[in-house]
Amino acid sequence: MTGVPGPYHNSSNLEILNVEYGKNMIKLLRIRRDGKKHCIKEVEACVHLRLDSVNEYSQGDNSAVIPTDTMKNAVLALAKCNGIETIEQFALDICNYFISSYCHVMYVKAYIQEAPWRRLEQNGVPHAHSFIFVPEGIRFCEVERCCPLISSGIKDLKLKKTTQSGFEGFHRDKYTTLPETTDRILSAELFCKWYYGKCQDIDFDCVWDIVHESVLEAFSGPPDCGEYSPSYQKTVNDIQMLILARVPQIEETEVILNNIHYFVTDLKKLGLYRII
Repeated sequence: MTGVPGPYHNSSNLEILNVEYGKNMIKLLRIRRDGKKHCIKEVEACVHLRLDSVNEYSQGDNSAVIPTDTMKNAVLALAKCNGIETIEQFALDICNYFISSYCHVMYVKAYIQEAPWRRLEQNGVPHAHSFIFVPEGIRFCEVERCCPLISSGIKDLKLKKTTQSGFEGFHRDKYTTLPETTDRILSAELFCKWYYGKCQDIDFDCVWDIVHESVLEAFSGPPDCGEYSPSYQKTVNDIQMLILARVPQIEETEVILNNIHYFVTDLKKLGLYRII
């Protein structure tokens, strides 16, 4: 809300700027049973709406408000009726439902993240109904309507390499104590988000797999020799450039590497010396 500063306000001088509301943390596990073989999708959804009036705020009139409990139940019903082939399509289904079902809904945003379950294997044989939680990054997406705007991403992906990284030639002043190095541990938690241009005929699963593999490849380099990283910034750029080169449907990327520092401890003070 904005208006004229002061201890008292005339309501005619005020404008309500944001009337978005919604339901967060809608958790569901969908199991598809094909005989003895089971397939699962566990997701967490957030849905936000914007209505064509602000009467619930200004007048206390709730007649147009869609309860968050209704929003939760609609998401569960859509999962039951349509399934969840990909979280991007499920987010589109959610947005399309609220836009088409309620004429007074002007804007919908759906955020969905998928729990990274992988089917267990025993001696190379896939298990029929058991799964393991794998910390290889959490897949998420966000869809906005009126005009479909789709983004997907990876978060909480932890990466580390023990060499082939350095940092030198940086700006120095009186507060700089960091020594230059050509050999350090590069460790980070990655957040990667990408935006699709045209939103038709996209294999979202395939794109996510390509992006995930591109992140790992650009960070680590070839398995026998690696790839030297002169800075976090250069590695971020290498990841983005490889993604854009491999996936033409992606229009824009955002990558954040949150640095996890490791410092060398001089154990000579403890009487311990390196043995070659």
